Amino acid sequence: MSDDMRIPRNAENDHTDEMAKIRRDFIKEKTGAELEHTGQYSIDTAVLPGNVENFIGIVQMPVGIAGPVHIDGEHANGHFYVPMATTEGTLVASYSRGMRVINECGGVKTTVVEGWMQRAPAFIFDNARQARDFGIWVTENFDKIKAAAETTTSVGKLEHIQQWSVSKTKYLRFNYTTGDAAGQNMVGKATLIACEWIKANSPIPCFYMLSGNMDTDKKHSHLNMLHSRGKRVIAEIVLKKEVLASVMKVDTKMLAGATTLANTGAHMAGAAYNGPHSANGIASVYIATGQDEANVVESHAGMLSHQLLDNGDLYMSVTLPSLIVATFGGGTGLPTQKECLEIMGCVGKGKANKFAEIVAATVLAGDISLGCAVIAGHWVASHDKMGRNR
Repeated sequence: MSDDMRIPRNAENDHTDEMAKIRRDFIKEKTGAELEHTGQYSIDTAVLPGNVENFIGIVQMPVGIAGPVHIDGEHANGHFYVPMATTEGTLVASYSRGMRVINECGGVKTTVVEGWMQRAPAFIFDNARQARDFGIWVTENFDKIKAAAETTTSVGKLEHIQQWSVSKTKYLRFNYTTGDAAGQNMVGKATLIACEWIKANSPIPCFYMLSGNMDTDKKHSHLNMLHSRGKRVIAEIVLKKEVLASVMKVDTKMLAGATTLANTGAHMAGAAYNGPHSANGIASVYIATGQDEANVVESHAGMLSHQLLDNGDLYMSVTLPSLIVATFGGGTGLPTQKECLEIMGCVGKGKANKFAEIVAATVLAGDISLGCAVIAGHWVASHDKMGRNR
């Protein structure tokens, strides 16, 4: 590649307004793109190292506020306004409508069941018997492996190691708690040190790959549905028959029947989520609050459950077994993202479980709203009136 094609960089300090302009001018010369709006921003470029390379400016994303939503959680308790970054008209209005139903039914109960972050190395041997015996040794030496892993972090704690034998390979899945960080990089470093300790001390000679791809990083997997990745969080509510009829113009029996029908469709399609649209709420909240947007592919998976009660009310719940969220580290400390977290009282340490409960409640609100809109025939009409169809 010729030098005039290389993106300009400054080896000493690349995150400056000056370098951003130099790169914008470079892109304009090469492509003709003006980048007038991209180059207008209010943040200090000094906060960007560790979040982006070859910085040229800011993409301005519309942010709307949904809510309030009444949450009865162990960590999130009270009424919350939820920032949602989106370009999809009707989305914020739809979530707010679902939140109104939740409020008039007494609020949503939220529970964080457990939370892990994984790194899954693969150890390779000469034969299957060696791999089996190695697994026994790993179990017997867990405390020493844990001690080695935790030398790299004051926050991450190795809680357990899962094992699978395939051919002459032993797949291990290290499960950590990671405080208020999402923790992928944290557990990667910790597991590397643990694997080096294992390699040096194992009575059976071996070599390893740091990821055998069973950590399913930024990929959906059924393993996460069963064993959790990130937070396993549940949001549940009893929808009162009269409230649903008044606000949504839908009978609870109709919603129960439609949900059963949708369950079958999702099962046939092999969908990762059987409800209407968990990814919409998760993605918009993630973008607003500085989460790693690629984690939506894991986080949106889950189960919408329901039960029609004898009195005509409808129990409904959302279970998100791999909701990966952070309130500390990564993009959460950037100025606008931090402001959006502040709206929910979720900035900094000790707030990740609270944030997870708010996200789960938001997903449930969206599913209630869209599910009812499809039944009542408001789905297409609302997009014609408020969305991109107009």
